[in-house]
Amino acid sequence: MNAGDTAFILLCAAFVFIMTPGLAFFYGGMVRRKNVGNTMMQCVFIMGVSVIMWVLVGYALSFGGNHAGIIGGAKWFGFNGVGMKPGPYADTIPNLAFAAFQMMFAMITPALITGSVAGRMKFKALVLFIILWSLIVYYPMAHMVWGEGGFLAEIGSVDFAGGNVVHITSGVSGLVLALTLGKRRGYDQGAYHVHNTPFVFLGAALLWFGWYGFNAGSALAANGLAAHAFMTTALASASAMMSWMFIDVIKDGKPTLVGASTGLVVGLVAITPGAGFVPIWSAIIIGALVSPICCGTISLLKGKLKIDDALDAFGCHGIGGVWGGIATGLFAKHSINPVARWDGLFFGNYRLFVAQIIGIVVTVAVAIVGTLVCLGIVRLFTELRVDEKAEKVGLDISQHGE
Repeated sequence: MNAGDTAFILLCAAFVFIMTPGLAFFYGGMVRRKNVGNTMMQCVFIMGVSVIMWVLVGYALSFGGNHAGIIGGAKWFGFNGVGMKPGPYADTIPNLAFAAFQMMFAMITPALITGSVAGRMKFKALVLFIILWSLIVYYPMAHMVWGEGGFLAEIGSVDFAGGNVVHITSGVSGLVLALTLGKRRGYDQGAYHVHNTPFVFLGAALLWFGWYGFNAGSALAANGLAAHAFMTTALASASAMMSWMFIDVIKDGKPTLVGASTGLVVGLVAITPGAGFVPIWSAIIIGALVSPICCGTISLLKGKLKIDDALDAFGCHGIGGVWGGIATGLFAKHSINPVARWDGLFFGNYRLFVAQIIGIVVTVAVAIVGTLVCLGIVRLFTELRVDEKAEKVGLDISQHGE
């Protein structure tokens, strides 16, 4: 046990917690004024239900034992046996501290999905969907990537802080939801403008702040690896922000605050899987390239394919996470973190790169199939989408009376 490590991880858990309110502001600033409360409430309810689910079953299914490399077990249901002594995942901190840190990941991940359904999904349907999605998609993915005996960990795929577990799952699931729900009414007739730019930047700033705990805390100790992850996080986000501003200037002749805010977030997404594996210099490349990759994807989805991924959850988190996983396979070094069994392709070894591609493909497949299963169950109890009148009035009034 180490008091410094314990204090560090608990503080990082608090950092990750603030990301979900930050996301509420980030998403809330982007939607129409009549849907702000509903958009933020989607994140707020997840802050409650995710904590209860994590203590009752989530931690056990993610980290409590191993069944076929896919799911955990029942030994930690209700936090039974999760106490003040170290667990199997970190030697110097209480099992409770590790569980608290991971709980915040289980909170932010489903909240990311809500960006794809803004302005048209029934709140009742979303509540049921998120509960089911956590059980069917998130907990198994967390186990496969981070749990003892997890399938993807066993084949050598690495994910330092959640490229697969957090971003690809939520982004792909968001795209499936957007396609299932269809476009917002009037989507093709008028432009959807950001209604509150200061909200967007406030949310992005809180996300950036919290992300230092997200990535540095994934070292699970106050050590050199945590410092390394902190610095790669800062560099990638800064690089992506400047890259997106440059794209704005090329496209429209002016840099925008919304563009800069979006850029810094996709930079954070891209570095997440490799923050504790890649050299510091490579974070600049990873961040600089993710902005044109994500910006191009968003333009393709909305411009050519006419898919209404309302707040670009797939374009930013799904695609950013995929690029981050690939970049980890390119630039990771065993000497930085021995959890990576091999150096990346850039250094002459192909095995990690192949493992990363397999990990990405498996994650996408689990997210698609799991989301469709969840939607099938939800439809047994309620319609997915609000009616035309409720959508015109706005979801603040129709869903919450506010």
